[in-house]
Amino acid sequence: MAQLLIVDDEAHVVDRFAATIDWAGHGVEQVYKAYSGPEALELLEQFSIEIVITDIKMPGMTGLELIAEIRSRWPRTKCVLLSGYSDFNYAKEAILYQTEDYLLKPVKEEDLLATVKRALDKLRSEWEEVISLQRLNYTLKENLPLLRANLLHELLQGRRWSESVLLGKMKTLGLPEFEGSTFDLMMIRLEEPFTERDPQDRYWIEYAIGNMAEELFGGRYAIWHTKDAHDYLVFVMAPKQGDGGRAEGAEEPLWFERTAASLQSAVSTYLRGRISILVGSRGSFPLEVPDLYNRSIAAFRRRIGSERELFTRLEDDPPPKEVRSLQSLYEPPTLVHLLEAARWDEIEEKLQAIFGAMDSEGSAAQEHVLEVYFTIASAYAYIAHKNGRALSALIGDDFDRMAEGEPFRSAGALKEWTLRALGRIRGDMEQEAKDTRTSLIRWIQGFVEEHMDRDVSLQTIADHVNRHPVYVSKIYKLETGENLSDYVNRVRMEKAEYLLKNTPDKIYEIAERVGYLRPHSFNHAFKKAFGMTPQEYRERHT
Repeated sequence: MAQLLIVDDEAHVVDRFAATIDWAGHGVEQVYKAYSGPEALELLEQFSIEIVITDIKMPGMTGLELIAEIRSRWPRTKCVLLSGYSDFNYAKEAILYQTEDYLLKPVKEEDLLATVKRALDKLRSEWEEVISLQRLNYTLKENLPLLRANLLHELLQGRRWSESVLLGKMKTLGLPEFEGSTFDLMMIRLEEPFTERDPQDRYWIEYAIGNMAEELFGGRYAIWHTKDAHDYLVFVMAPKQGDGGRAEGAEEPLWFERTAASLQSAVSTYLRGRISILVGSRGSFPLEVPDLYNRSIAAFRRRIGSERELFTRLEDDPPPKEVRSLQSLYEPPTLVHLLEAARWDEIEEKLQAIFGAMDSEGSAAQEHVLEVYFTIASAYAYIAHKNGRALSALIGDDFDRMAEGEPFRSAGALKEWTLRALGRIRGDMEQEAKDTRTSLIRWIQGFVEEHMDRDVSLQTIADHVNRHPVYVSKIYKLETGENLSDYVNRVRMEKAEYLLKNTPDKIYEIAERVGYLRPHSFNHAFKKAFGMTPQEYRERHT
């Protein structure tokens, strides 16, 4: 749905077009009104307006001057000119400014709607071109390295997709070699003097190391790399098949290690800096990517630590201890992030995955009960405090166990507590949002009813309730099912109907009391709503 602006120094023209045409039925969601060029520019700076209908002859800034400004600042906005002057020179200037049409006053409603429809069709066509496959492919190619790195980073962190979704992402990014493949992992840490360089220099150093790795390993491996949260360069490499591909048998791991050592030496010689390298074991893609990565991080910490320019293998590290961390508890998106976004279905899915993993751990269950409890309790406290609430007020009796420091003795009891507390937090957050919106709607409606004889434009209402006009418009429609402009018109007509029936006020006085500057505009709007003029209505009902 588009947004439209009507501009004319004759207020009754603006008000009539805005109030009497069924814009929503013709693809226009919101209609804005301006009575001068500068006022129109203020609205254009605030709202994403797609179509502007403007008069040519206006004091101060003419319609052509307004369109020239729009062309320079918002070139996609479509403009339509109105004029009471049948002058070919204006038409020529309108063509030069690439207006969509040039309409002579008085404008028929059907002619104006036809012009707006053509403008909407043109906008749709232009955006379809923008999102065309050719343009997408070009954009994808330009951003391919970053998109590949981001996808690998998510895999390393444990993000899971269905096989078909991941395969589709990889094919889009030109990574088919990894489908159903084994892979080798290599991690690189930049050291002095690289760590002392500014961020831009480090970026080019990382880029150069990636190119060096491609030169050394590219004959045998498809290479995919990223920089992780620890500033390590992480390379996932899938062996290529066929001629020129990987060596068979026991020779292959030795070749990989020798080549990694060559990379370390080349960086020292040609980039004049030091790096430490860890070579991981072979895994199955993509299932074993997060586990092998996490083991490599731990090995890097234990075997290399703060030493410099070392080279090690994951196999040199002792086997993992009996108790492991629950990967599902920490893989993205985290519980805290899901709570912040109020993604309740995904929160429940994540919790079910966590407790499912606990069930499979057997003897380590008690260790994991504590690990899960502290993580979930921390997340619940965080979201409560971020929303300015005490957790005890949200979860009631379930807070007592936390306050008394009594950990749960079984995964089942912890699960019951977790889901029950989640339900209470969710209910409170949803009720708070509903109450906030309900109060806002009442505030808006009260303002409209009290200021019916003055300006009740969307901008004025938004200023009164201290919200952005787009937010006000969207929330009002979401909560009431009615456009705010339709509500304003309806209230005006209801009040006008009452005054016609119950007061001796003249028609022009009633028009002023319900916010119409000109009786002509009021008569037009009233007839559209009731099928008769205000005078005819009064005669029939009094």
